[in-house]
Amino acid sequence: MTLAGTGRGRPFLLLATRGEDTAADDEYVAFLRATGLEERRLRRIRVEAAPLPELDLDDYAGVLLGGGPFTSSDPPQSKSSVQRRVEAELSALLDEVVARDHPFFGACYGIGTLGVHQGGVVDRTHGEPISCVPVRLTRAGRADPVLAGLPEVFDALVGHKEACRVLPPSAVLLATSAACPVQMFRVGRNVYATQFHPELDVAGVVTRVRVYRHAGYFPPDELEELIARMSLAVVTEPSRMLANFAARYG
Repeated sequence: MTLAGTGRGRPFLLLATRGEDTAADDEYVAFLRATGLEERRLRRIRVEAAPLPELDLDDYAGVLLGGGPFTSSDPPQSKSSVQRRVEAELSALLDEVVARDHPFFGACYGIGTLGVHQGGVVDRTHGEPISCVPVRLTRAGRADPVLAGLPEVFDALVGHKEACRVLPPSAVLLATSAACPVQMFRVGRNVYATQFHPELDVAGVVTRVRVYRHAGYFPPDELEELIARMSLAVVTEPSRMLANFAARYG
C-alpha cells in the first residue's frame, strides 16, 4: 500500500486519451495549473497515439487519467480499434494500481474506466449535458484528505454521455449530485475518480466545446449559445482536490 507523502519528488504521470492536439494540450495545461506541478513533474503519455509503454509505478508519485470522447459503456463492436486497445491497456494498468493501492486520480472518462474495472455499472442513465452543477460531498467525502478545504456543496463543470449508475462494491462514495448520483468515489485509500472535471475552468470548457462541437455532446448549431451560457459560470473549488492530491502524494 502506498502511503501519503512518500513521493519524494518523483513525477506524476498524466495519461491522456484525447486525439485532438488543441484539446490534449489544453488538458495538460489545465492539470498543471490545478495540481500546481511544474512541467518536469507532470509527464504526459497520449495513449490514443501509440501503445502504452511498459510502466514501473515506482517511477511515479501518482497517476492521473484525463477525460476524452471515448465512452466505456458503448458495445464493443461499435468501438474503434484504438479505443479497444486503450481500454485493454488501462485495465491492465488498473489491475496493478488497485492491487498496490497506488495513488491514482481519474477524471470523467477515468470514473467510467475505474468503475467498469471494479465491477460497477456504467451506462447512459445519468449522462449530463455540458453545464455547471452543484456537487455535494458525502460524510465520507467530508472526511477525505484529498477533499480537505472544499465546502460541502460546490459548483463543478460536467459534460458526459455516460456515468456510474451502480457504485462498485469496492468503492466509497465521496460526492453526489441531483442528476448524477455518483460524482466521485474512492477505492482503497489512494485511488480516486470523479465524474466532473476538477481540472477545468471556464476558459477550458469553452476550448473543449469548440473542439468537440460535432462529438454528440450538444447540437452543433447551439455552440455560441452554449459558450455564452458557460461563460457566466463561476467555478473555484474543484481544482483544490487536485492540488491536495499532488501535495499528499508528491
